[in-house]
This record gives sequence, C-alpha cells and structure tokens, in this order.
Amino acid sequence: MAQVKEFSVQEKLTSLVTLQKIESKLDEIQILKGELPMEVADLEDEIQGLHARQTRIEEEINGINEFIEQRKIAIKEAEALIKKYEKQSSDVKNNREFEAINKEIEMQQLEMKLAEKHIKDANEEIAEKVVLLDKAKKNIAAKEGVLATKKSELEKIIVTNEKEEKHYNHLAEDARKHVEPRLLASYQKIRSNYRNGLAVVQVERDACGGCFNAIPPQKQSEIKQHKKIMICENCGRILVDEELHNGIEVK
Repeated sequence: MAQVKEFSVQEKLTSLVTLQKIESKLDEIQILKGELPMEVADLEDEIQGLHARQTRIEEEINGINEFIEQRKIAIKEAEALIKKYEKQSSDVKNNREFEAINKEIEMQQLEMKLAEKHIKDANEEIAEKVVLLDKAKKNIAAKEGVLATKKSELEKIIVTNEKEEKHYNHLAEDARKHVEPRLLASYQKIRSNYRNGLAVVQVERDACGGCFNAIPPQKQSEIKQHKKIMICENCGRILVDEELHNGIEVK
C-alpha cells in the first residue's frame, strides 16, 4: 500500500502562499479586463433583443400590407358588383326589383367606403410602425458600434496578457497539486468570500493583512512558529508571518 506523504505545517503554508500569489496575479489580469467581458455579453444580449424587436415590427408591417391588399381586392369586387347591378337595373320589371338592386348597390358602396377607411387607418399604422422600425435600426447600429469598440478593447487586453495569463494558469494548476485537498477546499471557500480573492494574508503592522483587525502578540508569536495553521478570528483568512510571505516569489 502506497504511503501518503505528510507535509509539515510550514510546507502547507508555503504551498498556500505560493498558490495565493499566483492566483492574485491572475486576478490582476482580470482587473485589467475590468467590466468589459460582462459589458460585451450584455451588449450582445441587448442587440439580440433589438433585432428580435426589428423583426417583429417588420412582420407587423407585412401583415398590415397584406390586410391593405385584401381591402383593395374587396373594393374591386364591390366595384364589379356595382357595375353588374347597374346593368341589371335597366332590365327590372317593377319597383320592387329596382329598390332591391338599389339596396345592393348602396351596400357595396358602403363596403367600399369601409374598406377605404380601413386602408387609410392601416396606412397611418404603417407610418407609425416605420418610425419605430427606423428607431430600432438606428439603436441597433449605435449599440453595434459600441460593441465593436468594447470588443476591440477587450481583444487588445487579451492579446497583450494572453501569454502571461497562460503562464500563471499553468503555475496555478501545478500549485494546487501541492496543497492537501481539504486545505485546498477551505482556501477556495475563503477566497470566494472576498472580492479581492485574498484567502492567505500576512500579518502587517500587528494586524491582519485582509481585514486589518489587530492580532495579539501571543498569536503573532504562534504564527511565526509555523506549528499550526492560524486563522484570523475576525475575517477567517489564513494568516502567515511577513518573513514567510515575503520569502516566496512568483515569476
């Protein structure tokens, strides 16, 4: 059965400080990117929504145009019927038939007027939709211009730091292998609790380097002895002495 190597507390602390320093370098690269990745993603979502709105307006305009064409056909049909009834009126044999034909002619004339009103209303609605469509297109163009600028800025940062980021990612991956799984899990949990990503900090000026809470002299003495892993009672970060922390350099 293979024996699991036991690490001393100093070795554990050294591994943690090394990992923290590497990941802090990666954090610095992310800070350089700033909010750009999120802004780019938000703009892409917004533009997608605007395109959907543009498509919807265009479909609505097409639907109204189809309705107008239907009304125009109805007018032509009414005109044809009026001509037919007018022709029939010359052959009527009595007043009853004449009145019946006149009523049909009046009905078709009303149908024509109603269709013309519908066409007028529809054209007014199209005019309103065209204004909305124009605004949507201009908004899309403006947003796409901003997106192109943001993407260009982000791409420059990525290209500038790509080699360095890959280097530190490789170092971080290797460094994690040298940290005990349970200790690594605790480190990652603490790191995720803070925006600056600091889970391991040195004691500076008799205080925690993370929350600046005062550290009693007795506890500082224990931290320097490297006999056990010490935690800040205020913020929960892992504490190391300045000498150990400064003795580790990440290239």
